[in-house]
Formats: sequence, C-alpha cells, structure tokens
Amino acid sequence: MRRLPIYFLIDVSESMVGDAIEQVQEGMETIIRELRTDPYALETVWISVIVFAGKARTIAPLQEVISFYPPKFPVGSGTLLSVGLGHLMYELRKNIVPTTSEQKGDWKPVVFLFTDGVPTDSPRDVRGVIAEWRRNWAQAANLVAVAFGNQTDNNILGELTDNVLRFDNANAESYKTFFKWVTNSIKTSSMSVENNSTGFELARLDEGIVSKVDLTKQDAKPVVDDNFVVLAAKCQNTKKPYLIKYRKNVFIENSGDVGMDYRLVGAFRIDEAYFELSDENTTALKINANQLLGAPTCPCCGNQYGFACDGTCGKIHCIGTEKISTCPWCGNQAEYGFGEGGFEVNRTRG
Repeated sequence: MRRLPIYFLIDVSESMVGDAIEQVQEGMETIIRELRTDPYALETVWISVIVFAGKARTIAPLQEVISFYPPKFPVGSGTLLSVGLGHLMYELRKNIVPTTSEQKGDWKPVVFLFTDGVPTDSPRDVRGVIAEWRRNWAQAANLVAVAFGNQTDNNILGELTDNVLRFDNANAESYKTFFKWVTNSIKTSSMSVENNSTGFELARLDEGIVSKVDLTKQDAKPVVDDNFVVLAAKCQNTKKPYLIKYRKNVFIENSGDVGMDYRLVGAFRIDEAYFELSDENTTALKINANQLLGAPTCPCCGNQYGFACDGTCGKIHCIGTEKISTCPWCGNQAEYGFGEGGFEVNRTRG
C-alpha cells in the first residue's frame, strides 16, 4: 500500500500558551475524527506530529489514521525554526519509503507548518536549514506554511514555500473553520492520489479566515518575538511552573504620538515538559515592569499575587499572606513589600 504521509510541524512557543494551544489541540482531534469517516483517507493517509520551541520533539510518530490518537501539546521557550525544520527533515529521511525500480514508494509527503511568531534563532542557523530544505526536500515534499495572525515573519516562510497562508485566529469559530479547511485539504489530497493525480490539492480558501500571503509586501521582523511578553514563574506553595502572558497593545496618545504597552492575557499552568522543550543557550532578556499592565493571581494555588520578583535570582513567583516568602527558584527567603517605580524582570523569548 502506498502511503500519503501528512506531517504537522507546530510551533509550541510560549506565545501559543492559553487559548491558541487549546484550540490546536481540539482542532487536531477534529481532523482525526473527520478523516476516520473518509474511505480515501483511511486507505492512504498516515499522520505524524512534531512540535518545536527551543527544542523539537516528535509527539506522534508516523502512523495510519485509524490508529492515531491526538497527543497532548506541550509548551516550550523560544521559537527555533531551524531546530524544528532540522527535526522534520530527520523524520522524513527516516520514514519516507522512496520509489525504486523494484517498488513504488510513498506519495510525496505533505507538511503543514503552523507558527504564530518570529524565529528566535540566529539568521545564520535559519538560512542554513532553509538551504538544506530547498536542496533536499523542496521538490520531494509539499509544504504549506500557515501564519497564525499577522505578526509572523512571512519573509522566512516564503523562502521555504510559495504556499504561505495567514489564518486570522480571532475566535473559537475561526479555529473550527480553519481546521475544517485543513481536514478538507487532506481529504482532497488523499482522493487525488487514489485517482492517480498529483496527490496535493488544497481545499478552497475561505478568504475571511484563511488567505494567501502576498510575499512581495513583507517587512523584516526582529529575532526576538515582541508581539507578546511571556514571563516564566513558579508557584511558591506547589513549586509548579506557570506562564504569565501579555499581548502587545499599540495606541494613540493624547499628544498624537504612538504609544505601546503590553496588557495581561492571563496566567497558565504548564508542566515540566516546558523546560525539556526550552532553549538552554539563550541569554537572559529583560523588560521593565512599567511596560506590563495587569498582574494575575497564581493559577496553581490561588495566591492573590502571582507576579512577585525575587531580587537574588530575578525570577518570578507568587506570594500570599505569609510574612516571609521563599523563592521556589533559588530558595532565597525575604519579606516582600510594594515599591514605586519600575524594575527589570526576566522575560522569555516568546
């Protein structure tokens, strides 16, 4: 049996925490549920899921639809596109059956790349992996890059593929429509290979939800994703990690000048997989607390203050009504109070 391999390469950096990663989780479940009702997909489609942040991991190895169970998506620090692409190419080399004089191999694999920000690795690393992709896989695989929102570095995506799309992820209904489009694209591709056609046919775009990006009108993006500020924290009581997420807000001041700040989205519990997927080699980045509007309660224990900074290690944790608090990061003990003026805190790379 000739397989149609479908690979999902998904950005699980901190900026995806919260609603975005939950919607992707539900969307993947919807895709599998729908594909199991399609006879063409059951015959040909095999699926794998790779996630990347500061590191990359295969969380679902290539397997047929009928036995596929959607995995739980983790979150990590950083958006190392070069690492994600490198891991994808390793999986393709390992799993794709080539066509030879003795056998017909797999159909040309289809890759869906989902990302919501800018790469945080060095331009040299990104360019090197893109060159490897173009040399070895641009003709041997079909890649569809989907930018979640309008803040993604589409210049980089355009160097990988001509199929760069933007998904305007405004609400839950948008996500449902988007994943229905992904499902329909897989169905049409599986039907195409069964009919001995190209094996790669995207479903019709709903321009209000998914639109093709004009790659001639893109600006360069910074190597640090400034669309969000995400702070890594730990609960003082449970020692469990959580992330505090802020979204960039641009506004016009009374003077007519353009101002910018970051407004609280929320605080989200995460598990230890966050550290396993995080880039260990990044230098510390900081932001002044005056730029961050809003402070959450602790999502792990409910402490009223989920944004307290230890002066010894500079990391964030929650505090409650105790007189002396203990930093769960470094073990330093201190009495906390309120001060005036901004202070520098460590931020992640988003």
